[in-house]
Amino acid sequence: MLSSVIDCVSVPALYIVPTPIGNLQDITYRALSVLRQVDCVAAEDTRRTHILLNFFSIRVSLCVLNQHNEFKKIPILISKLQAGLSVALVSDAGTPLINDPGYLLVKSCQKARIRIIPLPGPCAAITALCGSGLPTHRFCFEGFLPHKRNLRIGRLQVLLEESRTLIFYDVKHRIIETLQDIASVFGLERYVVLARELTKVWESIDGAPIGQLLSWVQEDNSRIQGEIVLVVAGHSLKRKKLSPKVFSVMKLLASELSVKRAATLVGYIYGVRKNVLYKKYLREKSNKIKDQSHLIDDMV
Repeated sequence: MLSSVIDCVSVPALYIVPTPIGNLQDITYRALSVLRQVDCVAAEDTRRTHILLNFFSIRVSLCVLNQHNEFKKIPILISKLQAGLSVALVSDAGTPLINDPGYLLVKSCQKARIRIIPLPGPCAAITALCGSGLPTHRFCFEGFLPHKRNLRIGRLQVLLEESRTLIFYDVKHRIIETLQDIASVFGLERYVVLARELTKVWESIDGAPIGQLLSWVQEDNSRIQGEIVLVVAGHSLKRKKLSPKVFSVMKLLASELSVKRAATLVGYIYGVRKNVLYKKYLREKSNKIKDQSHLIDDMV
């Protein structure tokens, strides 16, 4: 049941608070309510968070929590929470933990049996996926690909036959190399969407087969400015046509064995799915019976 009441900070807890990825109007009323009432905000970069808080006239104690100091800061935050204080976790932009710090803090809170309250909100990966025009029912978020080319190529090779829509983050000084590597591993025809500056003034979402997209971005450097999300079509499992030779063997064996047994043997020998052989044989047999039936009707 939906509630029309804005949740307030009524219990000591770690609140995971998403913040806008660009447009400040994307922050929720609930996020603002929590940020105004917690005892402390743990931010990835207090300078970035100050801008947000000042815009909404929020005054609250800030501390830094990032990948460089989390092992030192987590025990301090756990102590605050155990003492009955409330803490809000925010990243520079978007939903904390999604390619941002926070996982270790959340894990530590779970071990200490401290309540964790995650809020829904902005996320660049989901925003790009929804506007990409690619399948959204199954997808795989990969974050940033490795910086070193050999590791990046290796990761892409692992994902070569991934059928789910793929989502990557990237930056302007490396995007050309990334697109080139995707083209090299996935082929020039794989469809890729480049979404940049989402929710901001210069937002753009452009898609094309990777070969065309690569040429397009190389024509104008402004097309890769800002923060970038790549949404890549999943691998298409194209069905191979059944060889007439294979099917003739299937019919030959089916005349001596059960159809199921024949399909199993032929599938094993030729590397073809037995269900494909089985269904095709029954379909052709059914069509043959129908043809014979029509012939008899015509003769009568």
